[in-house]
Amino acid sequence: MAKKKVKEKKFTKKLLHKYRLVILNEDTFEERFAIKLTRLNVFILTSLSAISLVFFTILLIAFTPLREYIPGYSSTKLKKQATLLNYKTDSLVNELELNKKYYASIRKVLTGDVASLEFNRDSILQAAKNDVDVLRVPTNKEDSLLREKVDKEDKYNLFESSGDQSNYVLFPPVNGTISEGYNLEEKHYAVDVVVAADTPVKATADGTVIFAEWTVETGYVVIMEHNQELISVYKHNSAITKAQGDLVKAGEVIAMSGNSGELSTGPHLHFELWSKGYPVNPTNFIDFQ
Repeated sequence: MAKKKVKEKKFTKKLLHKYRLVILNEDTFEERFAIKLTRLNVFILTSLSAISLVFFTILLIAFTPLREYIPGYSSTKLKKQATLLNYKTDSLVNELELNKKYYASIRKVLTGDVASLEFNRDSILQAAKNDVDVLRVPTNKEDSLLREKVDKEDKYNLFESSGDQSNYVLFPPVNGTISEGYNLEEKHYAVDVVVAADTPVKATADGTVIFAEWTVETGYVVIMEHNQELISVYKHNSAITKAQGDLVKAGEVIAMSGNSGELSTGPHLHFELWSKGYPVNPTNFIDFQ
């Protein structure tokens, strides 16, 4: 025990033994700086310095751009780009899904693989008359003649009861004799109008051309998308005057009638009308005579 105590006293004495650190001028040996140190002080200062160095190094790596130069750390710029690309990818996936659904609907229009829906124009007009009060204004002979003329030109309006104030009217794409009418049982969702070859085919309403290509069975085909989820189809044309994506006004020439395609038996226009994905009888809304 005594030896152990002696060793502990010697160790403590060594730790607390004072030393003097002196800085001298080499030429004049003049004392410039002096400090008293012990082994314990040196150990404590060294430990604190090492801990401080490690702490500030961690801060420097964690919160400054210098960490990008250390292997294993990714660049902040790359992270931002990756996040942006992730958002763009999600948007593109959603847009792709919407396009797939849209083109699937167009494919159904071309193949006729959809359920049919009949519209009764008289019941629609009657319901509209029952829901609103008709303002009666006295008219003269000139007004009556003008109204009659307009009624003949714009015979039917598919959207009279929809509340749309844009006066959305359907015009006949061609005038001629109907050789084959709308027939649900035979899945003939169109009217075939006999016309002379190269007769101008006009747009039935304002819209956008979403398809304008050649097909083997139906020849040159034009499909237009209009307001109110309405689609019109024009088949067996001899030529097309519009391209996909063109904006077309009602009555503007979009094709020339003809006898193209394997299913055609003579110069005529095969005209289809689809509302919200369902075929409708064009003769209910358009006068082809």
